[in-house]
Amino acid sequence: MGAQRVRERFAELYGTEPEGVWAAPGRVNLIGEHTDYNDGFVMPFALPHRATAAVSRRTDGVLRLHSADVGGGVAELSLDALAPQSDDAWTAYPAGVVWALREAGHEVTGADIHLASTVPTGAGLSSSAALEVVIALALNDLYGLGLQRWQLARLCQRAENVYVGAPTGIMDQTASACCQAGNALFLDTRDLSQQQIPFDLAAEGLRLLVVDTQVKHAHSGGEYGKRRAGCERGAALLGVDALRDIAYADLDAALARLGDDEEAVRLVRHVVTEDRRVERVVELLRAGGTRAIGPVLTEGHASLRDDFRISCPELDLVVDTALSAGALGARMTGGGFGGSAIVLTEATDVDTLTKTLEEAFATADFTTPRVFEAVPAAGARRVV
Repeated sequence: MGAQRVRERFAELYGTEPEGVWAAPGRVNLIGEHTDYNDGFVMPFALPHRATAAVSRRTDGVLRLHSADVGGGVAELSLDALAPQSDDAWTAYPAGVVWALREAGHEVTGADIHLASTVPTGAGLSSSAALEVVIALALNDLYGLGLQRWQLARLCQRAENVYVGAPTGIMDQTASACCQAGNALFLDTRDLSQQQIPFDLAAEGLRLLVVDTQVKHAHSGGEYGKRRAGCERGAALLGVDALRDIAYADLDAALARLGDDEEAVRLVRHVVTEDRRVERVVELLRAGGTRAIGPVLTEGHASLRDDFRISCPELDLVVDTALSAGALGARMTGGGFGGSAIVLTEATDVDTLTKTLEEAFATADFTTPRVFEAVPAAGARRVV
């Protein structure tokens, strides 16, 4: 019904049926935070929440954009006038994808687009990547560009990095483009090699909850960029291309070389230990030890809170409350400074845990969190 409504609204806006309707999901990251731009390991899976786009080609160099989720009429842009960081509205994300495709030499001559999304914005669930990937996939299909999913992800990352001006890594776009239902994606962000790891929590009597704290964050904000720059500085001090190149076994020696550079020590320690946590989770899942990943998730939160320093009181409250209520593990997920946390719990405890979290937020005078179950869903696809 969602895709059908998007199709109908396109016809109302543009006076003709779209050539097709595509959808791309948001994602939740199970483990591996702020490792992607350090050439490290990540492990996201796609959510059922998705951005949906009805699209048709144009031949006159015009891009027309409309969103069901943003007030205002149809935005009309000239392809020849698209320029990096010239747009601070939502239109920068789809326009950036068109710009990236054309800059890479692909002949895109215009499009009419209507979008709608169920991915919560500002919740650390990659609403922007879903928006980018759905546009890239639609134009790839319509214009017969022949690009592979990983290539679309790279172009979408370039759109966000250069056109929008947000220094994000490759994980979000790859997850939206490449995840498979029932699996988590073990991704090496250096070479983009992928392994689908079965992740069927329901079969084991488990659930993974997403707790959206309703605290908004923005990747284009300065703090995210500062962390990335700090990691790059740490790699330079250690004489490596990226922090991925510091082996876990060599971490203590590397930290000793950084001396009293406290910031570099913290950032390097997080990235190297987080890469190892991804590997541990993969090993545990392959061995059937799903419950045992809980403490690894919790370790990840402590590292993000204390070393990377990107948590906030609301995220810490989710983790502390969930663990006190008997959850198997919990951590913040996404870029930080707000957004969401994930909680691994027994299925029988979901209702009690949700109530306990809501009560804890009320006691702290925080906005009531949005709590929902995360079920690994399919990646981007054409739906009509």
